[in-house]
Amino acid sequence: MADISAEAVRALRDRTNLPMMECKKALVEAQGDQDKAVAILKERVKGLQEKVADRVAGEGRVATLTAADGKSAVMVEMLCETAPVAKSEDFLKLTDQVTKQLLNGPGAASAEELLAQPCPDVPGQTLRELNEEVLNRIREKIVVGRILKVTGPVAGYTHHDGTLGVLIQASGDNATAQVLRDVAMHIAALNPTVCLPEQLDPAKVTAEKAKLTEEAAKSGKPANIIEKMVEGKMRMFYNNEGVLVAQPFAKDDTKTVAQALATAGLTATGFIRWRLGKP
Repeated sequence: MADISAEAVRALRDRTNLPMMECKKALVEAQGDQDKAVAILKERVKGLQEKVADRVAGEGRVATLTAADGKSAVMVEMLCETAPVAKSEDFLKLTDQVTKQLLNGPGAASAEELLAQPCPDVPGQTLRELNEEVLNRIREKIVVGRILKVTGPVAGYTHHDGTLGVLIQASGDNATAQVLRDVAMHIAALNPTVCLPEQLDPAKVTAEKAKLTEEAAKSGKPANIIEKMVEGKMRMFYNNEGVLVAQPFAKDDTKTVAQALATAGLTATGFIRWRLGKP
């Protein structure tokens, strides 16, 4: 058996950031060869992946990242087993690399496809290899859950606890307007059901408008006044039904969300709101 010095073990630990005992075992098996020891440690990840495969990954983070020009943004759900790991440096680094690559890379239709791509800030390493490194260190199941990339104008927002993420999409030329991020925060806080009135059940909208028109007609006012009365009450109806553009803007409730966006030449077209681990 090769004589493994403490210095050799420390050198391997510095190289891999794995526990000292794991490094020593690998060096013994590799008869002191550092490169072979690294290969052995990587191979052991496969067994570890099988060991943790059936565990529940119910903690983690929903991360968002928006391009500097506001023309694209991504949202990624990263899952792990425990809350402390979700806040750990290793897990946050992996999350950062996954979101950066999804935003700036060629895109991906699945987590597996994304993991095969390179780490943007770690030359020569794929996201899967980084994922395996982190797994080897923390010994918890790590899953890249949902991934999404959308075009802009768009802005993203992640709640401070990392369990909620939002992307808001709009039309218009002012893709970097601050109001987009403000609306994303509004969505996180107020949880609208749909973005636009036309996304509600048409039958329900028609029935409500007919009811309000009938009620307004009893006032005996002229048709043009009745129409305006119905329009005003329909705006209240849309707000009550959770239509984003009809809600009072959280940052300035003298305006609706639609009016706040309009001041920047923008019109909301859709949003995506993810709560960690929930559809």
